[in-house]
Amino acid sequence: MGPWTVLTVAGELDVVGGPDLRQYIMTATQAGSSHLVLDLTGVDFIDSFGLGVLVGALKRTRLAGGDVRLVIPEPRIRRVLEVCDLDRVFHIVETVGSATGDAPPGENP
Repeated sequence: MGPWTVLTVAGELDVVGGPDLRQYIMTATQAGSSHLVLDLTGVDFIDSFGLGVLVGALKRTRLAGGDVRLVIPEPRIRRVLEVCDLDRVFHIVETVGSATGDAPPGENP
């Protein structure tokens, strides 16, 4: 497995903010990054458009033999993914260290 590329996302992940994230993901994957960590710590709102961007990122990376991990410490944002059963599809953790495998002792990745 290759190194993880961390993309930090903040604000609203919706029809306004989603296209920017999609473009960053496309740029990263075109540059050869197939293992992405999307740090959603700064996201305060996500809607169906934002969820579509996340699913699209997962498809793109898996086609390249990679994966996407999501950092979501906020229970309210995590709940949106749980309601849509996307917590069964994505590896969701609370810290970037857990996502990349660089977690301190005692923290489960």
